[in-house]
Amino acid sequence: MKKLILICACMALGLMAFGQGLNSLSKQEKKDGFKLLFDGKSFAGWHTYGKPGKVGASWTIENGIIGFDLAKKDGGDLITDAEYVNYDFSVDWKISPNGNSGIIFNVTEDPVKYHSTYNTGPEMQVLDDAGHPDGKINKHNSGDLYDLIKSSVNVTKPVGEWNTARIVNNRGLLQLYLNGSKVVETRTDDANWKAMVAGSKFKTMPGFGVNMQGRIALQDHGNPVWYRNIKIKEL
Repeated sequence: MKKLILICACMALGLMAFGQGLNSLSKQEKKDGFKLLFDGKSFAGWHTYGKPGKVGASWTIENGIIGFDLAKKDGGDLITDAEYVNYDFSVDWKISPNGNSGIIFNVTEDPVKYHSTYNTGPEMQVLDDAGHPDGKINKHNSGDLYDLIKSSVNVTKPVGEWNTARIVNNRGLLQLYLNGSKVVETRTDDANWKAMVAGSKFKTMPGFGVNMQGRIALQDHGNPVWYRNIKIKEL
């Protein structure tokens, strides 16, 4: 019995430690210059695309996690108030069965000229690869630079488990990481980039991928999705 109590106590301490680590920075991260973009309690620093100061009711916060509740029918992409130029960004994500979402970055917020975040910003795909139809489309799987570059390795965890995405945008060099593995690397300031865009579904969007700086967005694709541990370091 004493041994069982000790085990339970240790498990409780472990859960407490995990909880304390959620939406927080380590000493090393603080030293390195990272800052939190989500405090675990509020949408401070975020708003719905094209609606400064407002967050749609479909976006919720529960137990330190941002979630999307499609039943509330008041969504829109959630974007940062601030714009970023050169940065190292990371976020944990978890997708629902058959779900689809994405992390869209370098977004120009001009709803009159651009009706959506994807009109200007490239996307790192968030997807149930096995359950969603996009999972069968090349360059549309989790970790891919959506419709532009397929991931070099498949390291996506099963649906319902947490994945960690990282986007490094630094002076024309773009790198995407998923669960610690670099899955995409490209330059965004050369002829090859222009050729890739011209050969993609974004070819009719003149503002797409032109200004490789801007806001970061969590996409409303009409499916439940969850995000936590959102961090950035400006380079």
